Amino acid sequence: MADYRNEDTGNSSNFTKGLFIGGLIGAAAALLFAPKPGRELRGDLSYRMGEVSDKTKEVATVVGDKASEIAKTVSSKTTDLAKTVSDNTSTVITSVKQATADVTDEARKASENVSNEAQKSSNNISNEAKNATSQVAATTEKATNEANRELNRSSNHSSTNH
Repeated sequence: MADYRNEDTGNSSNFTKGLFIGGLIGAAAALLFAPKPGRELRGDLSYRMGEVSDKTKEVATVVGDKASEIAKTVSSKTTDLAKTVSDNTSTVITSVKQATADVTDEARKASENVSNEAQKSSNNISNEAKNATSQVAATTEKATNEANRELNRSSNHSSTNH
């Protein structure tokens, strides 16, 4: 059965943190924008900084306590896991060997597939390059012939006019 208390605590904790930070920002804004003499404003700021410092220490204590609890839980879970692993060492070793063999086989097959696909792609690119070269050569020859005809017409036309 799942324990949902941690999620609720996290949400209310985030809400509380947000409420606290919002209150601090609001208090600071109120102090800075309130029409008070400098000495009184400095006194208020000093007082509020003391409150912030106290709250920060409280939050740090809570965070430290939570971290300690989490560390104990992790340590306990790790110990349980280590015991389970050591109880099933031979099963784990056999599974790892089989998985290694499977992965090696899959990697070999994948390598062959990649090599075949790369060869096909290389051949396709080579053929496309040859076709493109042929097309460029044909287009260049056609353009050259047209340019020569135009030059011949132009030179024949200018010779007949002179």
